[in-house]
Amino acid sequence: MSSRFFVLAAALLAVTACNGFKRGSGSTNPNEPTTLQVDNQGFLDMAVYAVRSVERIRLGTATGNGKTNLRIPSALVNGLTPMRFIADPIGSTRASISEEITVAPGDTVVLTIPPI
Repeated sequence: MSSRFFVLAAALLAVTACNGFKRGSGSTNPNEPTTLQVDNQGFLDMAVYAVRSVERIRLGTATGNGKTNLRIPSALVNGLTPMRFIADPIGSTRASISEEITVAPGDTVVLTIPPI
């Protein structure tokens, strides 16, 4: 009797887990703001820019050793938009640029800046 209960409980748990993945945070809502979450693991504060084609827009400052959420202006994201991000350290000459990624309205893009 207890082995049947264990199998039934395991099957119920598996179905519940699969159902959670279908409704996970992977889906985007185009009515939500498009955001960039910067995980700055370095010591220096960073000026963060979004680059689309030849247009470079400052999004804000990501503080050192912390996470910062920055809003990407809706004027930059029209449908699926190829975009790059620049993190320019304040008080230093080192600059970095991300790979080109495709951003859709309502996405949350995560940019991790490793420590130097």
